Amino acid sequence: MTHLSFFWLKPENEKIIKGLESEFCSLVKDAVRKNRLSLPPIPEVLAQLHTLCNADDTTVRDIADLLLDDPSLAASIVRTSNTIMFNRRNIICHDLQAAVSRLGILRVRDIVTAQAIEELKNKNHFGHECNLLLSQSAIRSRQLAGTMALICQGITKHSDKQLSLEPEKALLTGLLADIGVFGLINEYHSYLNHGNYLDLDIATYVFQQCCGEATSMVLKHWGFDDDYLEVASNKAMPYKEQYNKTSYLDIARMANHLLMFKDNDEAINEHHVELDLAGAEVMYELTNMPDADFESQIRNVMKDSGM
Repeated sequence: MTHLSFFWLKPENEKIIKGLESEFCSLVKDAVRKNRLSLPPIPEVLAQLHTLCNADDTTVRDIADLLLDDPSLAASIVRTSNTIMFNRRNIICHDLQAAVSRLGILRVRDIVTAQAIEELKNKNHFGHECNLLLSQSAIRSRQLAGTMALICQGITKHSDKQLSLEPEKALLTGLLADIGVFGLINEYHSYLNHGNYLDLDIATYVFQQCCGEATSMVLKHWGFDDDYLEVASNKAMPYKEQYNKTSYLDIARMANHLLMFKDNDEAINEHHVELDLAGAEVMYELTNMPDADFESQIRNVMKDSGM
């Protein structure tokens, strides 16, 4: 029971936890640098898809041909392309290549990755407690993603400016905002297997503190753009030209604030967001919406996206 000293030595408690946090961050950074930060087994087609999407000469046909190797994945892309959120012109397509063309190569990658991660969070092979953490992560990701899409729709509706915001991308950035937890849990198990001991409560604290950085490293490694990296890290990219423009990071912060309000989280007193007029109108509407209606809206958004 020597781990109890972590809590008894209060003056040193923060230093110890910070040290552990740094150690885990170093492990994850080293894993990414050496290309060994591994998620639980993912479909081979997904790994190949990431490789294709990072190549400059990849065509729509290349992506469609790859997806044909996985019939269930191909059917999923066609189905998603015909959902309300991704089919704004309401034109049904039955051909895989047409579906990929409608969505775009990178959007197909984003959708396939989000679906794969969602499945992995609910079908993993860690211990019971870590599996529970991943299941909870899946729930929170859906809540954040659905809320981000809902806010994005509202801002687009209320704003008198032309905005380069898409509810479907807001949803996908939310779904992928904490995938780094896989790498951290893998490193945690590796840490234990090397004869070390770390109480899960402390490890969970470390996961929470390091998840943003780990997720950013994974997303950057896979070639995702700055919008995904900003939401994952909760930091604006330096030198990015977005003067007075609402970004996906702004929407993520608004969504987080709204969920804290709905959950009666006391930490909301320490949490602040900047809003323009359109954002203020949307937040006013959603904060005053009955909880049952709000939850129904989130479910409808997820349903409309095919996720």
